[in-house]
Amino acid sequence: MSDDFEDMGPVDYLVVEFPGNRMTGEGFSLLLDLVDRGIVRILDLLFVRKDLDGGVVVVELKDLDGDGELDLSVFEGASSGLLGEDDVLEAGTALQPGSSAGILVYENLWAAPLARALRRSGAQLVAGGRIPVQALLASLDAEEPATGDGYT
Repeated sequence: MSDDFEDMGPVDYLVVEFPGNRMTGEGFSLLLDLVDRGIVRILDLLFVRKDLDGGVVVVELKDLDGDGELDLSVFEGASSGLLGEDDVLEAGTALQPGSSAGILVYENLWAAPLARALRRSGAQLVAGGRIPVQALLASLDAEEPATGDGYT
């Protein structure tokens, strides 16, 4: 394994659906801020659309909504080659027909020093995961006492 990989932080991916192809671009400036502050590094960013007939197609980054206003050219070239046709099709299975999605693969730069230290000590990641906010909230709601102020 090359030294570049040994120095990397954990790599995650997200598939974010935009029902009805309604993409406002509101989150993109926040994503750029994370990149600018060295918190994450975008390895791949790809947008797909699932047609009403179920077909999945890659969408060009410049103008996802076709109105000429959403310019995403700053993300052009964000492709490490990690995402392939199989990944696009798999992401498409999670989408509702008539929706679009962004597929983001990113390195957690904030965690790279910890990852390097752990690797040097011989540690290795054997499990990982993510708890969706909805599941967390449901779990917390289930733990609330039925009456009283929540203190015992």
